[in-house]
Amino acid sequence: MLIGLGISLVCALGALVAAAGVVAMAFPGRPEPWLPLLLRRAAAMFAWAAVSVYSLGLFAVLDSEWEFGEGASSVPARACLDDFDRDTTVGLSHHRSSYLPLRFDCVREDGTVYSADSSYLWMNWASMSCALSAAGLGISAGYATEFRARRAPAGA
Repeated sequence: MLIGLGISLVCALGALVAAAGVVAMAFPGRPEPWLPLLLRRAAAMFAWAAVSVYSLGLFAVLDSEWEFGEGASSVPARACLDDFDRDTTVGLSHHRSSYLPLRFDCVREDGTVYSADSSYLWMNWASMSCALSAAGLGISAGYATEFRARRAPAGA
């Protein structure tokens, strides 16, 4: 779990450095052409943020998987038992985990399912939103460069 927090922290620092690069474009003396550079820096910022959030959730799911079957009180999975009342956990038969989208579901004998942690929902949405934003900004940077090249005079 500490490795996951470390990776997430490093990626978050990368996002902050990229955000500083985006803010630096507002100051005088910025390099020309500034628009493609701004879009690329913003795309990098969102990409680092997406990896940071996703790695946080990925290692949370991995931690829940690794705890399963380790020790005397690890079956059913601890993530399915911790912080839940007795009525919720009665009849627990097994769990299902997924890495894309992130989730760790607990399954009862009657087939009903409950999520072991509600924070996977925001992690999925945040990482997907940041990844799509990074892709959109990266594509926009390519179009801005292409548009500038086509608009320039032939001899210049």
